Amino acid sequence: MFVFLTTELMPVGLLTPLSTSLNISVGVAGLMVTLQGVSAGLGVPFIVAWTRRVNRRVLLSTLLAILALGNVVTAVSPNYALILTTRLIMGFASGVFWAIGVSMAMRLVPERHANRAAAIVMSGISIATVAGIPLGTFLESLTDWRTTFLIWSGLSALVFLAVAAMIPSLPSQNAVSVREVFGLPLKNVPLRSVLFTVVLFVLGHFGAYTFVRPFLEENAAATPVFVTVVLMIFGVAGAAGNFVAGHTVNRNLRGSFIAGCSGLVVSLLLLLTIGDGQAGSIISLILWGLSFGAVQLCQVNMTLAAAPDTFEAAMSLNTMAYNTSIALGALFGGLFADHAGVTSVVWFGVALTAASLLLNLGTGRKTSRTVADDELAASG
Repeated sequence: MFVFLTTELMPVGLLTPLSTSLNISVGVAGLMVTLQGVSAGLGVPFIVAWTRRVNRRVLLSTLLAILALGNVVTAVSPNYALILTTRLIMGFASGVFWAIGVSMAMRLVPERHANRAAAIVMSGISIATVAGIPLGTFLESLTDWRTTFLIWSGLSALVFLAVAAMIPSLPSQNAVSVREVFGLPLKNVPLRSVLFTVVLFVLGHFGAYTFVRPFLEENAAATPVFVTVVLMIFGVAGAAGNFVAGHTVNRNLRGSFIAGCSGLVVSLLLLLTIGDGQAGSIISLILWGLSFGAVQLCQVNMTLAAAPDTFEAAMSLNTMAYNTSIALGALFGGLFADHAGVTSVVWFGVALTAASLLLNLGTGRKTSRTVADDELAASG
């Protein structure tokens, strides 16, 4: 999760030097996130279904090989068009991992520890934010952005070797066809509600987060070192939020999500009101990270609760919704940034995360009752 997510979001910390080096605008540079999100989202349900007979260890090894090669090509690309094409291909690998990774982890432990295993894997997101993206920003300040991607290619290769040596054989389970995958949200009301909820909060979060560096540079006179530090703080807070949610989701999943999503809205509003100073920026990013870490784990558990018997297929749809929303969030954020300024991107984040919260408040109880009724019918 660490190497996949860091590669996908690395441009977030490198937008300014990337745009300068390639003679493109910041908004256009954000397309590196957009296109990878598009392929990760739109391709994953098909690829997961088409590879439903493939051993998951073999599949994961293949995905990591694609990741390592793609980072090399990105580092040596002579033009932006080749970079975007490479990112598009890498997105397919990233999306498939998001769909199979959590279920692989849950199969490696006794069933009673499955939720904890999912939380551990999802902590890779926080680790990427703590160490990966800020480290990439720091390395770029010492060398350049091309060297940063070369380093991540080497790291991807090391993880490939570790997976090949340490992960046991995991034959595919719960195999479903493409038609069955896309039929799930039509007949599963709770899953459909979860997918809509995910789309809204991911649009809002990543629309704003993709442009956090330009926002801090423009409003808080942030230096590259400060950006690195504040992104690390965000990541530490995310890890803490993930840890806390790991203990609360089993007790009150819906309440955990509502608390986390509320925190997203409040943190973005704080960034708008007190983010013109370094102290205010840090406070805002701490709450933002805590909230995002909690929401991340909640949405995986919400997907599992909605479709426990077809979890991998449901996660492929979740991944499609999630990564497509990353792409659209970066795209819309780029349009706002280029035409209305980076501050408008944060307002965009406020509106969409608030919409996700309101949707969950409006449908959560109904969804919970539907799940309970289904379980009661199954037991009867």
